[in-house]
Amino acid sequence: MLILALDSAGSACSVALWRDGAVLARRFAVMARGQSEVLVPMVGEVMAAAGTDFAALDLLAVSVGPGAFTGIRIGLATARALALAAGKPVAGIATTHAVAAAVPVDQRQGRDILVVVDSRRAELWVQRFDAQARPLGPILALAPEQVAAQMAGPLALAGDGAALVAALLPQAQVTETTHVDAALVAELAARNWPDRVLPAEPLYLRDADVTMSAAK
Repeated sequence: MLILALDSAGSACSVALWRDGAVLARRFAVMARGQSEVLVPMVGEVMAAAGTDFAALDLLAVSVGPGAFTGIRIGLATARALALAAGKPVAGIATTHAVAAAVPVDQRQGRDILVVVDSRRAELWVQRFDAQARPLGPILALAPEQVAAQMAGPLALAGDGAALVAALLPQAQVTETTHVDAALVAELAARNWPDRVLPAEPLYLRDADVTMSAAK
């Protein structure tokens, strides 16, 4: 299965071309803003590096949030436009799931993974996963003190908001995994396609929690 995956939902931008467990080409850059200027050129670079075209794709995958409003829209608009032009389907993947899947195995042994995304407001977006990066519950919008009260036990903290709660969770270990990698977006899309992926729509958390327990 040949998948082109995109992420611009957070403080990085990445594109990957993935086939059956192998990353054929990848571009990644940490950036707080400016994804709209670099995402499409990254796509072109990845496709050229792999020597393939959009007609050969089986699927496009894109991170749909939670994350930055503008970045989510940029990624989705790009993925939808490419999919429409190529006549291919699009799979949505939660940013929390992609971050959890990126945590190195040795940093999650004997621990659940807690992905913490900084919303840049009063609350944090959090989701708990088991050591195999399988969701244990929904994505929640919580204040830091609520995270401390509700997320007990040995944890591997990941995401760009992990440092904001580390001192409140004495059994937690902060990992170095903070950003989404488009290669993991592709892998999760392949693993969960077609029944357990999200629609290619923005996933925002403000007034309600979002359940993601179906995806594996």
